[in-house]
Amino acid sequence: MLIDITLKITPKMLADAQGNRKKELEGHLGTHFDVMNKEFPLAYTKRKGIIFDVSQHCDREIEVADIAIEKVEKDMFVVFYTGYSDREEYGSKKYFSEHPQLSNELIEELLEKKISMIGLDFGGVRRGPEHIPTDQYCADRGVFIIENLCNLKAVLEKSSTCIMNTYPMNCVGITGLPCRVIVEV
Repeated sequence: MLIDITLKITPKMLADAQGNRKKELEGHLGTHFDVMNKEFPLAYTKRKGIIFDVSQHCDREIEVADIAIEKVEKDMFVVFYTGYSDREEYGSKKYFSEHPQLSNELIEELLEKKISMIGLDFGGVRRGPEHIPTDQYCADRGVFIIENLCNLKAVLEKSSTCIMNTYPMNCVGITGLPCRVIVEV
């Protein structure tokens, strides 16, 4: 079974983004990853994936103890389901300023496991001024962060492990790379 976990871009989203042309033109609309001066390796297009339901921990940072870290393997695409994209309207100020975030300790543990990607159903692994430096820190270690995923609950109803297929647009010289993510369960 295939499930698309890519946020659908609506005419309203496009209209709202026109007020922020930089976001739209640099590839940060909808499901995307921040390329952080790196090129997406084609080997990353198909990865073993695991989705962790951390929806009960959104009132604080998501910690290592909140997931079964021992299930994370090298080269995996590790996804965090918080339900945030189901509760908050994409594009709202609150969506980008009050979203959940992963603890620095959890990010370090994932990097030590040498994963390939981190997937989120919200706007970034860290908020505010920590967002971009953390994305760069991960990218420098070969880990891409894919933001604004959706339909993760539908995947979890089938399985927490899956095959993740990620297809980025072939763009250069922009800071965000729109992509489509399809899960095989």
